[in-house]
Amino acid sequence: MTELSALSAVPAAARDAVLKFYFGPMDCGKSTLALQMNYNHGRQGRRGLVLTKHDRSGGPKVTSRIGLGLDAIEVDDSLDLVELVRGHDRIDYLICDEACFYTMEQIEQLADLVDGHGVDVYAFGLASDFRSRMFPAAQRLFELADEVCRLQVEVLCWCGRPGLLNARVVGGAMARSGEQVVIGDTDASPVRYQVLCRRHHRSGQLAMPAADQAVPAEGAAVPPADRAMPGGGGAARTQESLTASA
Repeated sequence: MTELSALSAVPAAARDAVLKFYFGPMDCGKSTLALQMNYNHGRQGRRGLVLTKHDRSGGPKVTSRIGLGLDAIEVDDSLDLVELVRGHDRIDYLICDEACFYTMEQIEQLADLVDGHGVDVYAFGLASDFRSRMFPAAQRLFELADEVCRLQVEVLCWCGRPGLLNARVVGGAMARSGEQVVIGDTDASPVRYQVLCRRHHRSGQLAMPAADQAVPAEGAAVPPADRAMPGGGGAARTQESLTASA
C-alpha cells in the first residue's frame, strides 16, 4: 500500500466537499486560524484562494494580531464567487476571512461551490454586530454550514468573565445605534471595538468603576448617609446607573 507523506497531494474526489464556519468575537484568533489552515492545505499540494473583506489593515490582506499576514482577494458586493473560481484552472478550497460581511447572495454562492463544484469552503467571521444582533451573512452560514465551530481561544472581558460580544466605543462611550458595519480595531481611535461579557455589554460598562462609584456588594451595609430617614423623613439616594450613554 502506498503511504502518503505530509507533502502528498490530496485527491479532490477523495471525499465530499464541506462548508465550515468558524466564529467568535474579536481577538479570538479567527484570522490566525485562517492563515494556518491555508498553509496546511497548501503543504498538501492543494490549490486555494484566500478572500477577505474589510480587513483591519485597510487593504486586500488577511492580517492577524500576532503579526501574520497574507495578500488576499478583496470581496466587494458585486463579486461573483462562482465565476471567480471558474476563472482558475483548479481550485480545491477557499479561505473566506471576514465572511460575516459578505452579501447573502455570496453566501449562497459559497454553498454552490461546495455542492456543485466540490470546493471546500472555510469561512471565518463574527457572529453578531455591536448591538449583539447577528450579521445576516453569519446567520445564513449558521443555517447552511456542514459544521459551525466556536473558536476555543478564550477572550476575556475586563471583569475576567468570558468575552462574548463586541462593543462599539465612540468618544469613550458604548454606542447603541448606528451603521451595522463601521471599520475599526481595538486601539485608541475615535471609533474602536471592545470585547465584553454579556452582563457588561448589556449594561454598557466598559471598565471598573471608580472607587466613589462602586456598587455595594449584595448584603453589604449601606453607609448611614445613604439610609432613608425613619418615619418618611427622607428618601434613600438612588444608585446612579452605570450604563454608558450611546
